[in-house]
Amino acid sequence: MTYKTHGTCATAINVELDGSIIKSVSFVNGCSGNTQGVARLVEGMDAHDAIAKLRGIKCGFKSTSCPDQLSYALEEALAAIGG
Repeated sequence: MTYKTHGTCATAINVELDGSIIKSVSFVNGCSGNTQGVARLVEGMDAHDAIAKLRGIKCGFKSTSCPDQLSYALEEALAAIGG
């Protein structure tokens, strides 16, 4: 599924789950090294655990960040599968 982000340099996040396990994540735009790093770190994790770790992270003066937006993308992906 593709999640349209809000308030970040990344404009969208592509998420693929296998049940509640994160199979793949890719960011559209954003800081390439940081978004690739976050994506690789969460692959293989349970989405619920990733949400708990990422939710609320801020980027500078912004009220959100790419990791924070990923937590919302994962939440939406889980809701789509009833998880």
